Amino acid sequence: MRQVWACSGLRWSGDGPVLVWSGGRESPLARGRRVAFGVVDGGVRTCVGARGNACAVRAVVSARGTGARCEDCARLDRAHSVAADTMADDPRPYRVYLAWFGPGMVKVGITRVERGSARLLEQGAVTFSWLGQGPLMAARRAEELLRAALGVPDRIPYAAKRAVRAALPGPEQRIAGIRELHARVGRLDNWPESLRREPFEPVDHTDVFGLDGMPPAQGVVSELVAGGAISGELCGAAGPDLHLVTGRGVLVLDTRLLTGWELTGVTEESGVRAFPVRDLPVESGVQDGLF
Repeated sequence: MRQVWACSGLRWSGDGPVLVWSGGRESPLARGRRVAFGVVDGGVRTCVGARGNACAVRAVVSARGTGARCEDCARLDRAHSVAADTMADDPRPYRVYLAWFGPGMVKVGITRVERGSARLLEQGAVTFSWLGQGPLMAARRAEELLRAALGVPDRIPYAAKRAVRAALPGPEQRIAGIRELHARVGRLDNWPESLRREPFEPVDHTDVFGLDGMPPAQGVVSELVAGGAISGELCGAAGPDLHLVTGRGVLVLDTRLLTGWELTGVTEESGVRAFPVRDLPVESGVQDGLF
């Protein structure tokens, strides 16, 4: 009888990306490793629940969604998130950061101090620097202040990040992309008094993600389907995305699409079967504003 696995998602550790499976098993994803799996024939994608609780009705969810949650579970999960501003009494310290994803793509955000740079790795930030540290609500006020003052968003679409990963400028240009903005932050008024400013100390994730020399991606797997499969060699990973060298060229697989499915091992050496693939235009890097 074929063994079936349920993926809990991708986790970033100090050693790189790790796929986590139900039951606690982990699969480290080193570059050059073969990644191969299939979706159980006849299966459906079911809600993964929220806050550690299973979905009460095991609702069937969309194959294209990255959250793998039904409306009720998604509402419950968001109600207990920092982003929903429902945790004003959270006593843990937070950091405000400035992150660069490519030319013209900079955002501000916050993360718990105890998480270190995990949030930046999860988002696929190529370069980042801390801006300040303090209580949650002070960090949140600073985030809103910076978005308005610097004209930067609090999120960057993954499609935009993927389009430039293989054509990024050199380290000096990447750092310059946030150095000036960090200096402008230091001159801003109305900075929350309880938020300690932090110096400009850029961190670059190019080596961690394997971006140097990574070939351009030709397509993105848009969804998984029952009976489908994919097999390829890992040539890079950033955020939730795995870049796989397959018989159809380099394809990007968003690991958030794996959750909610029952997966099995496959014997294909390389390629993709049945999964829809959306073409990914290759950019020049210059733009405006289981295994």
